[in-house]
Amino acid sequence: MSPADPRHLADALPPASEILADVERAFAEDVGPGDATADLLDAKATATAVLTCREDAVLSGVAWFEACFRKLDPDVRVEWLARDGDRVAAGAAVCRLAGKARALVTAERSALNFLQLLSSTATVTARYVDALAGTHTRILDTRKTIPGLRRAQKYAVRCGGGTNHRIGLFDAMMLKENHIIAAGGIPAAVRAARTIHPTLPLIVEVETLDELAEAISAGADRALLDNFTPAMLKEAVDYTAGRIPLEVSGNVELDTVRAIAETGVDFISSGALTKHVRAIDLSLRLDVKH
Repeated sequence: MSPADPRHLADALPPASEILADVERAFAEDVGPGDATADLLDAKATATAVLTCREDAVLSGVAWFEACFRKLDPDVRVEWLARDGDRVAAGAAVCRLAGKARALVTAERSALNFLQLLSSTATVTARYVDALAGTHTRILDTRKTIPGLRRAQKYAVRCGGGTNHRIGLFDAMMLKENHIIAAGGIPAAVRAARTIHPTLPLIVEVETLDELAEAISAGADRALLDNFTPAMLKEAVDYTAGRIPLEVSGNVELDTVRAIAETGVDFISSGALTKHVRAIDLSLRLDVKH
C-alpha cells in the first residue's frame, strides 16, 4: 500500500533540470575528473544489476537514482519493481538495471546516496502519518533540510504521505517573536506584512491565548502555537472554532505526535522528517558480462 497517492506526487517532483543539477553536483564531488578504479573494466563490457532493499521502507528518489545512471549511459535499461511512495518490505527487489558496466559501477554510490536519503525521509514521514491515522491533523515538514536538497527532501515528505510547509523564505510570511517585537506587536506586524506582501500566506507565531486572539483579529491566515501545553492547545482549538488553521511546532516526537493531534489542531510541523537522517539500507549487486 502507498502512503502517498502517486497522482498527487507529480506536482511535488522538481523539474528534470533541477534533478539533473543535483546529480551533476553529486558527480562533481564523487567522480571528479574520472573514476580511476572503473578504468580496470573493459569499456565495452556490459552488466546487469539488481537493487535490493534490506529493511522495511517507503521508496522515494526514483528520478534521482535513474538520472545518475542515464548521465553516464543514456541507453541504460531500468526496470522498476516499486515506485515512489510504495512501502517496500525488507529483502524485496526494487529495480533491475542493464547497461555499460563502467557506468553502473561509477554511478552506483551517487545513485544510492540519493535513494537512501530520500527513502529515509519518506519512511520517517510515513511513521508520523501512521501515528496520526484517524485524526484530521496533517504532518508538515520544515526548512530544516540538507542544504541544496530541500526540494528533493520535500518531495520525499510527500512520498511518505506528509504535507509540505513553505519551500523557503520567499513563498510565505511567518511572523515570529523577533519580527513581532521589532514591528511593535502582532496587529502592527500583520498590517505591515499585508502592505508589503499582500498575496503571500501569513502565519503568526503566538505564545499565549491572548496573542492567539490578537492574531485572529488582525487577520492572520494561520497561527503557530509555540510552547503550548496540551490543555492550552485544547483551549486554543475551542476558542478558534475553525476560524483559522492552527499549527503546532517544537518538541514534536513520534511518541507525542498522536496526543498533540487529539487536541484537534490542524497541523503539526516537525524538523525530524528531514534533519534526523538515517539512510535506508539498500544494496546494488552487479553481474558483469565480458
